[in-house]
Amino acid sequence: MNDLLSAILLGIVEGITEFLPVSSTGHLLIAERWLGGRSDLFNVAIQAGAILAVTFIYWRTLWSLVINWRRPETRDYVAKLFVAFLITAALGLVVTKMGFKLPETVTPIAWALIAGGIWMILAEKVAEKRPERAAITWRVAILVGLAQIVAGVFPGTSRSAATIFIAMLAGTNNRAAATEFAFLVGIPTMYAATGYELLKTFQHGGAAGEDWTGLGVAFAVSTVVAFAAVKWLLGYIRSHRFTAFAIYRIVLGIALLLLLPAGG
Repeated sequence: MNDLLSAILLGIVEGITEFLPVSSTGHLLIAERWLGGRSDLFNVAIQAGAILAVTFIYWRTLWSLVINWRRPETRDYVAKLFVAFLITAALGLVVTKMGFKLPETVTPIAWALIAGGIWMILAEKVAEKRPERAAITWRVAILVGLAQIVAGVFPGTSRSAATIFIAMLAGTNNRAAATEFAFLVGIPTMYAATGYELLKTFQHGGAAGEDWTGLGVAFAVSTVVAFAAVKWLLGYIRSHRFTAFAIYRIVLGIALLLLLPAGG
């Protein structure tokens, strides 16, 4: 397949799956089997495109937090965002130094997809039995920070699924409020992770021989597609449960186990 077309398709896959609760890692693994693997720099770049899209979507919220910082409720919310990010950053460095991460191969990703799908269904059922609550508590903030680490260690878990559903179980069972907090925490977290990966890539000469045209196009495609995907998701969850995503994860995980070789 033409390299540019391959780059565009990978950008589309990343843009759709990065913030939907379906695991971008699992989908990129599948896509790269047919479209060809890409450099670490390429994968970091298309992830950065998806992060940029979410920043654009939430720019009014972010700006509101800045200009209203004197309000006690704003400071409280920002403090919780900061603590969730700090937990992820600190423990993320520990996990990275220890080298603890499952291999990005079919079997662990497939099982993570299946387990995550089942957990999503059960978690939403439990959350719906409680009185609706949109407030973000300190317990929610701490657990969201920990959930991001779990998602980073276990490929296929999905950062958005882990953070949204731990927030719902921990007390913020309003889907929109849980999703917004999870995405806002994800912005600095993913910018930091992307910056760290870029630094490592350039330090180890990973930029040499890069297809910069393909990378630039894929970055732009990922940004545009992620913007559309997240805008759609935020509208969808106002009146729908996450069940369809959970079922999709389970079906995809089973298909991966049945159709692709273990360890591949």
